[in-house]
Amino acid sequence: MKSALFIASIVIGLGSSFGTAHAAQPVKNVVLVHGAFADGSGWRAVSDILSRDGYRVTVVQEPETSLEDDVVATRRAIKQAGGPVVLVGHSYGGIVITQAGNLPEVQALVYVAALAPDANENIAEVRSKFPPSTNNVVKSTDGFLTINQETFHHDFAADLPKADADFMALSQVPVSEKALNAVVKEAAWRSKPSWYVVATEDKKIDPDFERFMAKRAGSVTVEVKGSHAVYVSQPKAIADLIKKAAAGENTK
Repeated sequence: MKSALFIASIVIGLGSSFGTAHAAQPVKNVVLVHGAFADGSGWRAVSDILSRDGYRVTVVQEPETSLEDDVVATRRAIKQAGGPVVLVGHSYGGIVITQAGNLPEVQALVYVAALAPDANENIAEVRSKFPPSTNNVVKSTDGFLTINQETFHHDFAADLPKADADFMALSQVPVSEKALNAVVKEAAWRSKPSWYVVATEDKKIDPDFERFMAKRAGSVTVEVKGSHAVYVSQPKAIADLIKKAAAGENTK
């Protein structure tokens, strides 16, 4: 009888443990980080979807003056979220989340057509092996970069209506050359699970380079037909992957 009771107590205990694990709730805080030449408003449709589905969204407006400044702005947003966070970065924002994502609050990383450097890596040198199909960048006298407004639609946002792309071109955030050439000290994807969206029609970052970075990071990867501005043109696909990251789905 005692033996039967002992076995029953083990079964009940295991059942309780499994039930607790199964009932674990997904992360509900999402922090979105924009990339070079853009600002946080591009995340509007993604944010709307996530907010409608019960997520608490923070959009970082990093200054793009230096990687250090942008990491500080992102870490501030992570701390203010007040709990576990899914950290999402587009383009240059991938460099930012790779460094900022080392905070303990960050539970998952999502890269959207983004750069995902390793620690102490010259990402520009590695990227030179996968040159983009276009690079119409204009440099100011004080070392800040923008995309030529005449080619912005084709280069950055070919799958958006021309009027939308033209406004994005007018409202570009100049990014410092220093920020783009900065080196991360610790790559968060080496210790945090990651997900990656490859934009198959990207002209700013070669899709094969995106695939290379996703594979190296061991990211759960999806391919979405879209331009570099895929987070604007395909918000549902991006939001869906963010929700999978929040639930820890398909982790490797």
